[in-house]
Amino acid sequence: MNNPHSNSAWLLLMPALALMGFVAVIPLVAVFNFSFHDIFTIDQAYWIGLEWYQEITADPKFWGSLGRSALFSAIVLSIQVPLGVWLALLMLRMGRFAVPVLMLVALPLVVPWNMIAGMWLSLIDPTTGLAGRAITAMGIVFDYKFTALHTWILIVLADTWHWLGLVVILAYAGVSAIPDPYRQAAAIDGASRLAVFRYIELPRITGALSIVLLLRFVDTFMIYTEAFAINAGGPHNATTFLSLELAADINSYTYGRAAARAMLDFLIVLTVAWAFIRIRSNGQAR
Repeated sequence: MNNPHSNSAWLLLMPALALMGFVAVIPLVAVFNFSFHDIFTIDQAYWIGLEWYQEITADPKFWGSLGRSALFSAIVLSIQVPLGVWLALLMLRMGRFAVPVLMLVALPLVVPWNMIAGMWLSLIDPTTGLAGRAITAMGIVFDYKFTALHTWILIVLADTWHWLGLVVILAYAGVSAIPDPYRQAAAIDGASRLAVFRYIELPRITGALSIVLLLRFVDTFMIYTEAFAINAGGPHNATTFLSLELAADINSYTYGRAAARAMLDFLIVLTVAWAFIRIRSNGQAR
């Protein structure tokens, strides 16, 4: 019997796979190789085995940065995901005005990363910034340079302003695709608003929220631009995340240690992503 199926369509993926191998796999293998060497120049690399890994994992600063990165991701996700879903549900009631509002919410997504910190620092400037003047008029002292809590608040606000639109777009796409008969049936049965969200809307946007959670975790876990531009990891290393330590190794030309640190960061992200996918797969299987 002839096989009715053809695998020739896989040939269409070859350009993408080749490009992925060139821009991702080859650099990853190179970094993995460099992590076992003490590198002075490209031509002077000396094999040292696992010494960089042992040095990094034995350093309390690494575990402190890991904890701060994980805490930042947890805070940002716990704010952006519920807020984005709530805004999406609110926009669903706006009818024809939902699209213009959605465009405004998504506008920060097109702002370059290197401009976010500067915009927020200008905004909270007590002499020229609108928010800074308002805070000063209310008698509130906001010192992000020397107060760790204020630095964290500013970084979280900047990141939320920048990426909240992504959550709103995906959540709105999910809830707007729900057929009206579902909600009509729920209204006839006298279901509460919370019940409609729990049993009708939330299951329909779970897939989109899973993508949001994974993408935002990877991005927030390795945040660099905002944290460095706002306070360069200060005050007293309170906002020194994993990415800032990696950048410090690169700037000090310690490329072997930087490669080992990059591989450790990659393995952490990969492990969390794998665990997330496994948990979601098990949940769908049930």
